Amino acid sequence: MSGSEGRLALVEAAPEEGLGGQVAQAITRATQYLATTQHALGYWQAPLEANVTMEAEYVFFNRILGREKPDFERRIADRLMALQQEDGSWPQYKEGPGNLSTTIEAYFALKLVGLGADEPALRRARDFIHGKGGLARAGVFTRIWLSYFGQFPQSGVPAMPVELCLLPPWSPVNIYSMSSWARGTVVPLTLLAAHRPEVRTPVDVGELWSGVPRPEDWAFARSPELVSWRNFFLGVDRALKFVGRSAWKPLRRRAVARAIEWIVRHQDTNGQWGGIQPAMINSTLALHAVGFAPEHPAIVSGIQGVEDFLIESEGTLMYQPCVSPNWDTALAAKALLESGMDPSHDVLGRAAEWLVAQQIFRPGDWSVYRPELEPGGWAFEFANDHYPDVDDSAVILMVLRELPVAGTPAGRRSIAYGLNWTLGMQSVDGGYGAFDVNNTFSLWNRIPFADMEAMIDPPTEDLTGRLLHCMGSFGYGMDYGRARRAVEFLKRTQRPDGSWWGRWGVNFIYGTWAALAGLEAIGEDMKAPYVRRAVDWLTAHQNPDGGWGETIASYDDENLAGRGESTASQTAWALLGLLAADGPHGRSVERGIDWLVQRQGPDGTWAERLFTGTGFPRHFYLRYHLYKHYFPLMALGQYRARLAGAEQARAGR
Repeated sequence: MSGSEGRLALVEAAPEEGLGGQVAQAITRATQYLATTQHALGYWQAPLEANVTMEAEYVFFNRILGREKPDFERRIADRLMALQQEDGSWPQYKEGPGNLSTTIEAYFALKLVGLGADEPALRRARDFIHGKGGLARAGVFTRIWLSYFGQFPQSGVPAMPVELCLLPPWSPVNIYSMSSWARGTVVPLTLLAAHRPEVRTPVDVGELWSGVPRPEDWAFARSPELVSWRNFFLGVDRALKFVGRSAWKPLRRRAVARAIEWIVRHQDTNGQWGGIQPAMINSTLALHAVGFAPEHPAIVSGIQGVEDFLIESEGTLMYQPCVSPNWDTALAAKALLESGMDPSHDVLGRAAEWLVAQQIFRPGDWSVYRPELEPGGWAFEFANDHYPDVDDSAVILMVLRELPVAGTPAGRRSIAYGLNWTLGMQSVDGGYGAFDVNNTFSLWNRIPFADMEAMIDPPTEDLTGRLLHCMGSFGYGMDYGRARRAVEFLKRTQRPDGSWWGRWGVNFIYGTWAALAGLEAIGEDMKAPYVRRAVDWLTAHQNPDGGWGETIASYDDENLAGRGESTASQTAWALLGLLAADGPHGRSVERGIDWLVQRQGPDGTWAERLFTGTGFPRHFYLRYHLYKHYFPLMALGQYRARLAGAEQARAGR
């Protein structure tokens, strides 16, 4: 009998009665599901879903490069049509309100692949677009894409001088004061602005203008105040455009060379850039625009990197914004450990080998402002050496610590370097951001280009909670300086109602769970008044059915915080928060556990159609297809383990 079969059979051989027995059976089924979905190399990876701009921009990418992919594009058109809402729009997330820019991009992509303007789907979309103000109200990225095809005036696109790449890191305005994802997108966009593609196509979307277009219609709106940062930057934008029309550009050649060198240097071994769709699509197009030959290795591997994000998902061809193997693997392994799987199990051994092999031992962009810190973090994706992230690294470290690999020379080295790097990424305010330290130059979000308000990567409550959890797992307590500063950060950022905001998951349920789990791990008094406010907030927002859910709309309207249809992942987050604060006893916990048990499918997993992951709050959201599984398993496992621990404690008395 193999290790896997032996362990799973052992779980099944000890049935219990009541809720405890149902939990044991649910854990067995969920564990079997994960064991059978692990890749032969040891990792887990499930689809990562965003909105349909991903598929639309893949079509735009192919057209700019002159590539013909009719079979793929037909299937993409099928997906776009299937996801259109009754009002003709496409949303930013499933069942969300229609989004103007998303709908414009989907409309244009469908016309490019051959649909006529008289198609019913396009007529409905056109009505929606006109009702929202037409092309003149399109967002910045949509304007840029349309401008390449001659469908939007260049005067309506923000100025992006490539000379930005020459500004030194000590300057407040420079590419390294941007977030990593903005940096990886802006640098190629500045090259594209300097060598703008001009794609000839018979397809026209002039019918999307509401009336006869005039320059004042597509101008970026000024703020109502006479003096404001937005109005200041709009003035700068006009000045840059005026200078840009001049033939005298003394730094242009040097800036273009610097941008090209930066892009080539940042290409990963798998041909991608930054592990994200905007950076890799724009980088490939930028190198093409400046004259790299189609057979140049950077172009060939870049195109392959773009293609690698296509995936079959739920009967459709989907384009992913990113891939998440390290994140999925770390959380799946953590769920298996907390479910009671033997740490020496082959499944966990393969996962450990994978994770150790993915560690990054070279400096990345983070080292510009932390040159003294030795590398040792992990990225989210298969290959993203320039951008390891604190969140992945913290969870991976917590997993490796519990596995036999921690006792090997390779494991000890991995953990030592990983812990040093991860904890060393603390910002001066005590919090942790995802990819950089002290990335808080908020004026970036006031420039005309920044209509998604995602130009910086400041410390956040959820990541700070995760890092406290990591510190506590390695034996650090409240007397540790980094922990004290992180706890103070959480105290400062807690909302008056007791909850914490969630930057990377939806939303206050996610942030509150992360904070409570971190506070318990570091040894905080879980009876402290501020902790109790968080617990009261979670229990007050439990749904009548026993689960928890929170709509993405809570990012726009905080009155909706903690309110929404129950989902498996959000129910698990709430339970994990309550288990950290109060243990397994209590009516709220029992009802939540029962909700998970009763809704597990016969295949051992849970259904979850809604998006519960966050890319950019208020603008871009994600559906991780494994969130519905490993978080519920984690909650069930913790519940059972804490119950057993409580019983042992009582017996010991």
